[in-house]
Parts: sequence; structure tokens; C-alpha cells
Amino acid sequence: MDDHTFFPPHSGVRLRELASSIGAELESLDHGERVIRSVAPVARAKAGDICYILSRKHRADLQSCQASAIICDAALRPIIPDHVAVLLTANPATAFALAGALLHPDAMRIPSVTAESGVSPASHVDPSARLEADVTVEPMAVIGAGAEIGAGSYIGPGAVIGAGVRLGRNCSVAAGATVMAALIGNHVIIHNGVRIGQDGFGFAPGPRGMLKIVQIGRVIIQDHVEIGANTTIDRGAMDDTVIGEGTKIDNLVQIAHNVWIGRHCAIASGAGIAGSTKIGDGVRIGGASGVNGHITIGDGVQIAAMSGVISSLPAGGRFGGIPARPMPDFMRDIAEIMARSDERARKRRNRDG
Repeated sequence: MDDHTFFPPHSGVRLRELASSIGAELESLDHGERVIRSVAPVARAKAGDICYILSRKHRADLQSCQASAIICDAALRPIIPDHVAVLLTANPATAFALAGALLHPDAMRIPSVTAESGVSPASHVDPSARLEADVTVEPMAVIGAGAEIGAGSYIGPGAVIGAGVRLGRNCSVAAGATVMAALIGNHVIIHNGVRIGQDGFGFAPGPRGMLKIVQIGRVIIQDHVEIGANTTIDRGAMDDTVIGEGTKIDNLVQIAHNVWIGRHCAIASGAGIAGSTKIGDGVRIGGASGVNGHITIGDGVQIAAMSGVISSLPAGGRFGGIPARPMPDFMRDIAEIMARSDERARKRRNRDG
């Protein structure tokens, strides 16, 4: 990567202060005065950078590592080069995330496009809308009648906040996003092109074709949720669609009407969750997975990428495949399929001479 960057390095934090801030142990106090300015991957880290390592499979990357410091657990300490300062912790990924937030606070929220503060004269804010102090509304954004926006929140260019929507404090709504029929908590990040609160997919077949079923519910999004670009979250039909506190949703995810998602879940790109499904706390759903409607996913469930979940899953399990089944069963099925494929290939080779 060249020197051109959209997120310039920090003015500098001394390593002993950084270690204290992220809850890591600085192995040698002799390195405490080193100044850290940015984060970088191990292979191309240079002086002033901090990086982290989670596995010995990345050992080769350490050969070119010139970082001022690296975060790791005690088991990986022996493979770290002598010239790199070591910060020890049982949770390197968590410590690195904290370091990144400290060194690059501007990257933790959606950046302003115009670098202006306040309400742009090129936006439209209905006279009945209520905005607390220090709200930024960029050009071409629209704030509907009776909407409420909390202090410190940011509304990007072309974003639409619908009538009656309540948006909490220190939220970010990026360019082109639309938020309708929703009540949103504090510290929520909504990325570019997200659609929240549109009709759910509800129709009844009749003699004259498909009849639209009214959708009069809401979307409830709790504190510290992040929603990736171009994700859609439909409002409820008669109940609410709910996204629990701390849940993180990737780009291009579809969440249908009346879905309830628990706290601190992670849903990867391309996943689709059908209507009226209930998902517990701490659930992880892999990319491009499909989850059937009107089922329950228990707390702590992990679903592998590209899985098809057609029935309820008990708490704490790991599942994969189509249809999704316990991971040991799925892996055994895959091994059998591969073995049969290899056997057929061997027979063809023998037949063809």
C-alpha cells in the first residue's frame, strides 16, 4: 500500500500507554517508549505499526515484519522476532480491535462527506422534526415530519429519515440510506444504501391474483447495532421486527418481517432470514445462508456459510449444509461424497486405460 490513505496515522501513542488502554501486558518495559501510530497486517508492518497474530499458520509473514509491536497470546510468543515488542493477552483479536479504535477513531464512524457540521441548507428538514444538539445533516438528506434525532448523530447525503422515526444519540446514517417506520437506539451505524422499514413480503393468493397483506408493524433496533451496506430490514406485518443490542449485520443481508434477532449476533453477507423467525443471543450465521421462516434458532448457535436452515435448531450447536444438520454429520456426509467421487474417477481412469 502506498502512502496515500483516507485514514492518516495517529500523532502517536507510547507503547506502555497503549498496552494499558487495551488490557495487554507489555512483555519488556524497555520497549515502553516506542511510539505507535497505526495498525497493519503482519507481513507489511513497519516501524510505528502494531499488528496481531492468532495462529502459527501465519508464521511466514513474520519474516518480513518490521512492526514496532505485535499482540499475541503466550503460546505464540516463541515465534515472534526479537526486534518486535510483544504485548501478551489471552484475547489478541479483542486487544487489536481496541488498539485500532484508539489509533483511528475517525474510522469507527461514517465520515462526513462535506466536512461541514450542522444542518445543510441543501437538505430538507420538516419543521415538526426535532433535532438535538450537534446533529449533522448533509446535502440532499430528507428528515420527515415528527422525526426525532438524538445529539451527535450524523445523516449522510441523500439519506431519508421517514415521518415519526426516532433515531438515538451518536448514530450514523450513511449516504442514500432510508429509515422508515423505525425506532432506533443509541450508537447505531447504518451504512450506505441500507433500507429499513419498508413493506414485508406478504401476499394472499385469491381468484384475481396475489392480494397485498397490510404491513403496519415497526422495526426496533437496539443500541450498538451495525448494519452493512445495502442490507434490507422489513417492518413487521402486525408485530415488530427487532434487532437486539450489539448485533452486527454484514452487507447485502435480507431480514424479513417479524424476525426477532437477539443480542450480540453476527450475520455475514448474503444471508437471508425469512419472516417470523426468532434468533437467540450470540448466534453466528455464515455468508449466503438461508434461514426458513417461523422457526427458532437457539442461543449461541453457529451456522456455516451457504447453509440452508429449514427447521428449528437447539441452543449451542454448530450446523452446516443443506438442509443444515450438526457439523459432525455434515462433515461425514461431505467426506462420503468426496470418497464416492474419487472412486468413480478411479474407475473411469481404469476403464479408459
